[in-house]
Amino acid sequence: MTRLYRLAQNKDIGAIAALVILWLLFFWRLFTPIAADQASLTKGDFSGQFFAFGAYQYERLSQGEIPLWNPYNNGGLPFIADTQAAVFYPPRWITVALSALGGGWTYNSLQMEMTAHVLLYTLLMYAFVRRLTLRSELSHLAALTAAVIIGYGGYTTGYPPLQLAVLEAAAWLPLSLLGILEGTRGRKLAPGFIALAGFALGLSWLAGHPQTSWFASYLAAAYLAYRCHAARVGWIAVVAALALLGLIAIGATAVTLFPGIEYLSQTTREGLGFAAKGNGFPFRDIAQFVFPGSVSQWSPLYIGIPALFFVAVALVGRAPESRFWLLVALVALLHSLGENSAFYYASYNLIPGLRFFRGQERAAMLVAVSLAISAALGITAFAAWSNHAPRKRALGFWRRFSAILVIIAIGLFLAWSADQSAWQDLFEIAARSAVFAVATYGALRYFLREPRRLAPQVALIAVIAFELFSTNIDHPANYDSIPFHEQLSLRPPALVQAALDDDEAQPFRVDGFRGLRDNYGSLYGLMDMRGISPLWLHGPEILVYADYTDNPLAWELFAVKYVFSGKDRLSVPSRVIAVGDDLLGTVWLHRLEDPRPFARLYYEADVVDSDKWALELMGDIRYHEREKIVIHQPPKLDLPGLATGGSVAVTSFAPEEIVLAIDAPANAILSLSLPHYPGWEAQVNGKPSEIIRAYAGLSAVEIPAGQHRLALVFAPPTYAIGALVSLATWLGLALFAILKIWRR
Repeated sequence: MTRLYRLAQNKDIGAIAALVILWLLFFWRLFTPIAADQASLTKGDFSGQFFAFGAYQYERLSQGEIPLWNPYNNGGLPFIADTQAAVFYPPRWITVALSALGGGWTYNSLQMEMTAHVLLYTLLMYAFVRRLTLRSELSHLAALTAAVIIGYGGYTTGYPPLQLAVLEAAAWLPLSLLGILEGTRGRKLAPGFIALAGFALGLSWLAGHPQTSWFASYLAAAYLAYRCHAARVGWIAVVAALALLGLIAIGATAVTLFPGIEYLSQTTREGLGFAAKGNGFPFRDIAQFVFPGSVSQWSPLYIGIPALFFVAVALVGRAPESRFWLLVALVALLHSLGENSAFYYASYNLIPGLRFFRGQERAAMLVAVSLAISAALGITAFAAWSNHAPRKRALGFWRRFSAILVIIAIGLFLAWSADQSAWQDLFEIAARSAVFAVATYGALRYFLREPRRLAPQVALIAVIAFELFSTNIDHPANYDSIPFHEQLSLRPPALVQAALDDDEAQPFRVDGFRGLRDNYGSLYGLMDMRGISPLWLHGPEILVYADYTDNPLAWELFAVKYVFSGKDRLSVPSRVIAVGDDLLGTVWLHRLEDPRPFARLYYEADVVDSDKWALELMGDIRYHEREKIVIHQPPKLDLPGLATGGSVAVTSFAPEEIVLAIDAPANAILSLSLPHYPGWEAQVNGKPSEIIRAYAGLSAVEIPAGQHRLALVFAPPTYAIGALVSLATWLGLALFAILKIWRR
């Protein structure tokens, strides 16, 4: 009983319990067994990208296979290298294992992974800020405040739950900061904790959103340098610590990082310039610090009205480290404006890595993290003031601030009275902010009297949580009021099933622009020449989107047999075999009358020296795609030119291994509806053969006259090397941890 009493008195246990309870309350509609009350994440990137890819990942992993290649979207893509697939992300493996134990992959499997990361985010933030403010009497309250702000503020509850990789990459940042904090506490750096920080960054990179992890890595490096400077650590030790941090992070994630870098270099993202990458928040978005929802449906900069008070206190009170975190918030805010601020023009040219990323508004993650920590530091500074005068001045400032918000709300009320349709939304937003500012003033007055008593602390946290929940819970842009099993069926729709029912043994693709859509080819096991993965190989994307909706050349080159179209007639001979609908209206499923097979023999070739030339040649109305193959290097075999006939049969088709039986009456070039990509190896009768580039982005193999067995295997060296590096890193870290525990 005594031990239980002591546990009950433990403030950390109480704070952690509070975080768990708040988590359950915020997501209760995802947890409740009552069908009428259930909600689910709305369709969009969550369903079309992450859930679909997760289903493919589940299928392969549950069969004991590593999904290196995905044939079902983008005409085929290196799945291991697509960062958002998160193939080796440990929590995803846990989700896959639990789903297998629970009966299979479901929409709710990924929803639960999302909610678990929000809880993880809050707990790790609590741990970091608790250690950061350990000497303060209100350390537990400060840590709890930071955790609530980061977990339920505008950033985390905005688009990250739908763009799951963003949330999961951000969730590990507090653990990295905690490792740096502990590693720099003493007179000498503690390499074990620096390694922990690097490992946390590695987990962030494995989660699959490089831009968020890139932000996190820069912040971790800056925080390490700052802490070392404050402790007056020598520059050699600082460089060594930064090197250790980077090496561990790279080593932990090399298994996907190395293939990812290779993939990125060959995608359309590589060719984007400043104009395509400079988008960010408009200046008016800054208003959403106070008026959430006034500019856009999401408010990533919103941390809550009470949090703003304590951020101001941290600034005025000069709490330890407050200047660092406020500077981070300012720099991140300027960066998030993108080309709307002159800051981005400088950072684009000076900061390594920035050129790879679009959407600079995602720097709001750093704004949210740094301001949550600043608010926590503000609480400790508030409690540390030795007399009541500064506290009363701070309270007076907030009283005036609240009055301004009330006046704004009254002004908008008068405008609303004159024209309700024009001013209703802004009036509601302003009124809500004013009400919470006044409520915060009341909670602060109560807290001011005895800040060390439990009741005022509970009241303050209650106001902070209630305000954030009222603003962000059940956000209409994120949730639909239907159970998860009604959101998206794992059973193929009738139109999709009609294509899946094709009983011919040879592989084929579809054009799923309508009816199939998104990355649902991966979900239903139907090879689609399209997809919504943001990384596209340069050549295939140009071929697929040369004509957005009616593209006979792409249908030919990608061996498309079925076309889901919004038209009842196509520009090539076809037969409508089914009619259905999607969100945009009626969809006709066409079966092409004369589809090209997956592999085809050619006896004559046009040789080009660039993708541009190949595309111009194929775009000529006089070009007939079945007469000659377009290749990018002279053939080594002498082609007869006039030969015809021969046969090709795909005898085995798996994602990473394709086997074909070929009978060529003369020397030929075998055209394959397979993207040309490093890592694919060809063997003709067991002997290596070169895969050559064709059609500005597809593959071909030279075939001598006769009967042959061609095996195509996807085994990228970058994956093998990365796997060895990651295995060595993980084993090294595990051994180090075991030795440390053993010694203690």
